[in-house]
Amino acid sequence: MKGLFALLLLALSVSNTFAGAPSQEGNSKEDTKAEIKEYIDHHLQDSHDFNLYAYTGEDGETHHVGFPLPVILWDDGIQFFMSSAFHHGEEVVESNGNYYRLYHSKIYKTDAEGTLTYDADHGDHPTNVRPLDLSITKSVVMMLVTGILLILLFRGLAKSYQKNEGIARGIGRFFEPIVIYIRDDIAIANIGEQKYKRYMPFLLTTFFFIWFLNMFGLTPLGVNVTGNIAVTTALAVLVFLLTNFTGTKDYWKHIFDPLGDGMPWIGKIFIYIILVPIEILGMFIKPFALLIRLYANMTAGHVVLMSLIGLIFIFKSWIGGPLSFGLSFAISLIEVLVALLQAYIFTMLAALYFGFASETHDHAEEHDGEIQHL
Repeated sequence: MKGLFALLLLALSVSNTFAGAPSQEGNSKEDTKAEIKEYIDHHLQDSHDFNLYAYTGEDGETHHVGFPLPVILWDDGIQFFMSSAFHHGEEVVESNGNYYRLYHSKIYKTDAEGTLTYDADHGDHPTNVRPLDLSITKSVVMMLVTGILLILLFRGLAKSYQKNEGIARGIGRFFEPIVIYIRDDIAIANIGEQKYKRYMPFLLTTFFFIWFLNMFGLTPLGVNVTGNIAVTTALAVLVFLLTNFTGTKDYWKHIFDPLGDGMPWIGKIFIYIILVPIEILGMFIKPFALLIRLYANMTAGHVVLMSLIGLIFIFKSWIGGPLSFGLSFAISLIEVLVALLQAYIFTMLAALYFGFASETHDHAEEHDGEIQHL
């Protein structure tokens, strides 16, 4: 029921947006498709304000419902103002003698008239200077909200353990089996009982952080945090750093000496010319696969869902409309599973990489022990 309610609100938001064009009767299907594509692109992008929905009033103007966020730029010093000064990209903002314009969710430095110069090869790409943008965007807000939610949730779970002698109470009963599963079937299974504890805080945080953000993306709030490649890149970089900074001697030996000591260097050098660069390249391919998998899957889900909702306004019939809405509802249910599955896959692969980094080879010692036992 919650998924159906969220989908109804999302469809209503899209309906209010598409109703904005004065007299939709005169618009062709191509115009409607272009509006749908523009709406999907806008949904996938980050924004400098938290826009809940938009509607067109009787005066024919589009009204946005939401709240502004702080804009922080580094350009000849700190430039600070609220995003409402842009009026959704319609106004040029002056700050300490500098002028800025919002265009396609990006801030460009311009003049008092808001002039933008465009690339000759790509007409929609401005060549104006972009200042260093440190703004609190919608994605940043949702990450902060998710972080605070996780702190409150697991702080309460820890207190519940203390008060009830290791027995979870309340909502902790739902999350406790998930924590145990991550510990037993992901961390211990891939890293080992001796070294899994050092990675558990990161694995738990990553799993619930991605899962909660994915679930927020299915709400009518219009957030697409894990569909932002900068966010998935940051998560993958953390996995890369943890993997390589905690790597054991055997891990690095496997990269630079994969054949071991069984063959003299003279015989191995020709093989290593090819093998060692492949191993080094693999260090970077693994986190790259992590970030692309999460980004592509979540972005594709949002595109499919929004496209199916957009078909309602293309068909404009009693058959096509309900059919599109039914398919959208089915996809939204699948996306609930995908939200959890992507968090699981990211955490599982991260644990697998940590397991490679913490590997130790004591085959010789085990062999000697077997001989002594015999």
